[in-house]
Amino acid sequence: MVNKKNMIWLAVLFLIVTAGCSKQQATGQPKEVVVKAMQVMQQDTPVTYEFVGEIVAKDEVQIKAQVTGNISRKLFNGGDTVQAGQPLYEIDRRKYVASVADSQAQVAQAQASLSNIQRDVVRYQNLADQGGIAVQTLDTSKSQAEQAAAQVSAYQAKLDQAQNDLSDTVVVSPVNGRIGVGELSVGGYVQAGSTVMATVSTVDPVQVRFSMSENEYLKFAQMGNSPDAWGQNLKLVLSNGSEYPITGRLEQVDRGMANQTGTLAMKASFGNPQQLLVPGMFARIVANGETRQGALLIPQRAVQELLGKTFVTVVGANNEAVTKPVKLGPKIGNLQIIEEGLTVEDVVVVEGFAKTQPGTPLKITMIGLNDLNIPGAK
Repeated sequence: MVNKKNMIWLAVLFLIVTAGCSKQQATGQPKEVVVKAMQVMQQDTPVTYEFVGEIVAKDEVQIKAQVTGNISRKLFNGGDTVQAGQPLYEIDRRKYVASVADSQAQVAQAQASLSNIQRDVVRYQNLADQGGIAVQTLDTSKSQAEQAAAQVSAYQAKLDQAQNDLSDTVVVSPVNGRIGVGELSVGGYVQAGSTVMATVSTVDPVQVRFSMSENEYLKFAQMGNSPDAWGQNLKLVLSNGSEYPITGRLEQVDRGMANQTGTLAMKASFGNPQQLLVPGMFARIVANGETRQGALLIPQRAVQELLGKTFVTVVGANNEAVTKPVKLGPKIGNLQIIEEGLTVEDVVVVEGFAKTQPGTPLKITMIGLNDLNIPGAK
């Protein structure tokens, strides 16, 4: 028979064996992690550079009243597309009609007076030739005629101004474009030369305003790429990721770097026949740079960032996860140029690396660009 003491020792031994088995299971090989990976690509790659830009109107014209008065008619709706010369407003014209009529009367009166004096000059000239009057009388008559002619010119200038003021009571658009919605309404009072009645922005073409850092500018310059070279076939990527179908060209480069930001301001022009581009929209300017010979490429999604450093997970010799620090080059679409840290023999984990630690065994499925749904992949 097994005594009580032996039963206790058997129980202790069973617990030790059980604990040992559990520890052995806990310290056994970790489970394989399923990942997708692809070979590092190497090929000659044209490099593009991207800059965040804002779409602005090429011309933005504030329409100001040229005469003073109340708005009597408004001939458009806010947001309309308007043409150069199209009437937009009418200002109360009654006092300007009266001013024209008054000036016309003054001109007519001055012309009548001039005609009468000119006839006197002719009569005095005949009498003077016959010795019938003193020469001084003739000279006085000629002076009066000159004064009357000057008076006619003065009244005619006044009439011209009155007619111009009357014409300016009809306010027209100076350019083709789109008018804003913050315009004045009927009944509003406008002051000549100061009241902004509306703003018209040109819509075709538009400009994209962007900035280039000093280092980016030096990179282009040291590669021998002047703005005339790289700024001719610019692409535009809209905020939803779609590419604008019309290429643009660099049109303006600022005279120097901005003191506060250390950037060089530029403007590129893009045709906008469908009026898809609206001032205030943000987009990315894409400029072509140099061609990298034998560049190493991986998908951007394979790059990991931590504390300002970049890493990728590669497949080690025993199909284990290995973390490698890398130095990034420019982005090429959804691909990333790798400057340092990888070779063409490396296999990079593209999906599933978040579940791995260094040394984790991997169950690998090899994929290509087509499997990543990267635009332009072949």
